[in-house]
Amino acid sequence: MLEDRMAAAPPIAPKIGQQPGPQTPPADWPSGYPQGYAVVDVETTGLARDDRIISAAVYQLDAQGAFQDSWYTLVNPQRDPGPVWIHGLTSEVLDGAPLFPDVVPELSRRLADRVLVAHNAMFDWSMIAREYARAAATAPVRQRLCTIALSKELGLPLPNHKLESLAAHYGVVQERAHHALDDARVLAEAFRPSLRRAARQNLRLPLLTCQPLTEWSDSPAPRQRAAGSAYRPTSWRPSRKRPACPYPNPGHYEPGGRLVQGMRVAFSGDTSVDRELLEDRAIEAGLHVATSVSRLTSLLVTNDPEARTSKTAKAAAYGTAVVDEAAFMQLLQDVEPAGGAPASG
Repeated sequence: MLEDRMAAAPPIAPKIGQQPGPQTPPADWPSGYPQGYAVVDVETTGLARDDRIISAAVYQLDAQGAFQDSWYTLVNPQRDPGPVWIHGLTSEVLDGAPLFPDVVPELSRRLADRVLVAHNAMFDWSMIAREYARAAATAPVRQRLCTIALSKELGLPLPNHKLESLAAHYGVVQERAHHALDDARVLAEAFRPSLRRAARQNLRLPLLTCQPLTEWSDSPAPRQRAAGSAYRPTSWRPSRKRPACPYPNPGHYEPGGRLVQGMRVAFSGDTSVDRELLEDRAIEAGLHVATSVSRLTSLLVTNDPEARTSKTAKAAAYGTAVVDEAAFMQLLQDVEPAGGAPASG
């Protein structure tokens, strides 16, 4: 059983069931597997770009999934805590908590030289990367592993991809859902047998590259909610209504050539410049920002072209050129004007 060491919250005494699946590591451990993992869970004020972390937990596991240490902290978001009925953290509870910049040193020590593991890891990583960027710091994370993706690779017979379903499959009892430390513990307990099952099959782990944010701009002002107003959750990265591109699509980008106004550009994965800023620059240059990849997409921008995502798969199928963020930023400096006049309307 994994050990809990908890600060600033009531103690959790989890009951761990008998887990089906490999509990001892195979003798022939894959040599290419990571040397350690940081199983992470964060609770937040909401799911949007300008939302903040209000609590964070990290379980450190060794290369074969054995427990090493755990850590938990509250974080003062300096704003409305959001859906209190979900995470239970009120403004009064968070008022005396440290600010995120204050927890950066300890959190960094827990994450350094480890693969970040989370359930829907893109969300947890995005929230962490944004908080680090706001604090003018760099998150020491280079790779992440999503346990949803790992479950799919293993072909686990789960009814859905909720954490509670993964936990039930391995007999892990959840004591306090939406409490960062207990969620991290549950995930660590479920990740261990999944990791060992993957090792027995010599399965390629679904590792993705993490690109720390180096350029960030907060919204002009945080959302203000009147006292007693209902909290309305939104998508963690809500779509932005943008004006239609006034130029016709000239077709696919040819490697080695110039971008042309009207080309359809899609983005996939993490970028060092905040995605919204990157999209704004593309639009200012006269490009069309696409939310998906189709036969009409001119170019896919990704820092992780080997990632097995729907966008990279479609780009390969359609023969769409792929470049990384640095190359795209260079191309933006010399975009060829559209051949015809801007389309009306």
